[in-house]
Amino acid sequence: MKSKFFILPVVLLIFVATWISNKRRSTTQLEKRSSVLKEALAARISGTGAETAASKPKSPDRLAKGKGPIDWEKVAAQMTEMQSSGGMSGMRTRMSFEQKVSALSKEELVSALDEIATLDMPDGSRQTLQHLLLDSLCVKDPESALTHYFSLMDDQYGNMGLRLDTAMTGWVGKNPTAAIAWLDQQIAAGKFDSKSLDGKSRARMEFEGSLIGALISTDPAAAAARLKSLPEDQRADSLNGTGYCIKDEDQLTYANLIRNGLPEKALIEAFEFQVQIQLREEGYAEITEYLDRIKATPAERAICVEQAAKSKIQKLSRDKKVTREDIDAMREWATSQAPGTTDKVTGVALAESTQATQKLEFSEAAALATRYHEASGNDDVIIAFLMVRDLNNSSKEEARVLAQKISDVKKREEILSRFE
Repeated sequence: MKSKFFILPVVLLIFVATWISNKRRSTTQLEKRSSVLKEALAARISGTGAETAASKPKSPDRLAKGKGPIDWEKVAAQMTEMQSSGGMSGMRTRMSFEQKVSALSKEELVSALDEIATLDMPDGSRQTLQHLLLDSLCVKDPESALTHYFSLMDDQYGNMGLRLDTAMTGWVGKNPTAAIAWLDQQIAAGKFDSKSLDGKSRARMEFEGSLIGALISTDPAAAAARLKSLPEDQRADSLNGTGYCIKDEDQLTYANLIRNGLPEKALIEAFEFQVQIQLREEGYAEITEYLDRIKATPAERAICVEQAAKSKIQKLSRDKKVTREDIDAMREWATSQAPGTTDKVTGVALAESTQATQKLEFSEAAALATRYHEASGNDDVIIAFLMVRDLNNSSKEEARVLAQKISDVKKREEILSRFE
């Protein structure tokens, strides 16, 4: 596929991820956005970077491949106008610019980024240009993006670290030996040393996750070794973004990775997260297929079935009030996948159904819990329902009445104490 057709969806995908990530990042680094680029440029010109001044293109005439040099200050002005005016005109301006960016070589992208760092333009326009150019460079030549602009990791406001993190994935795919060696060099040089109180480096975890994720399909043993080399309390953090990208054919490998590399609590959360990713709008078939693909143990099936039931009821309750038929369908599936958990899962699902947008009234959910309790004689449905459900004062008396149906005296008293 031609790069000019490939870059736009990649840019859009990274933009969405960037917007989400930006909610979690500090905004105190605004002043650093252009200075870190200038530092990266100065380092290479002085010969300390990956390329010296003599080895990189200096003339903007090489930009745009015979269509004339790009006037970056003019483009910045157009970007500012586009952002203020919006509409179709602004969209056409952006698309025209993206087409020009997609046609640039890696050398031209590097030259453009260096030039933009030195120009006088509004911060917002500079950042927009830097983002699009660096996004293109990360796709076209991830090694150049990392070796030239790794200092931009400090630019938290601009989410440059997120972009460079995606470059790590691309580099590992092309040359894992070189990418791993480079990352280890940066770690050894203290580039990822954390200044936070918990000693964790968010940037390090993101890079490790990209590396591990890329190795899963090509070198599972190396991925497992990399995960185990991290402190136990940081392993789950390194996999936070990896779970989104696991292909069906790699899910067993990924399941084995987390089985052997994560502590129990993090392992459970990882399986629950995978279930949420797999769940679709209709039925539970995709979860059954997932459990079969990963050769889930009975304990893992119980974890995943409960999460699937809870998530499914949450989704249903956003559109309509959950019915007995919905609960019966869930129970039938739960019984087929994790016998012995059906009543507990039912209680959890009923609790969820009373807290959603199109919620069941407490009395309706309690009536269903009573019906299932009477049919099975199992206290689990009532216990799970009342343990999960947060009650307001108007429902507490009904909860006490329902709790009296629990045959286990100790558990009944424990539940009743919640509603005193």
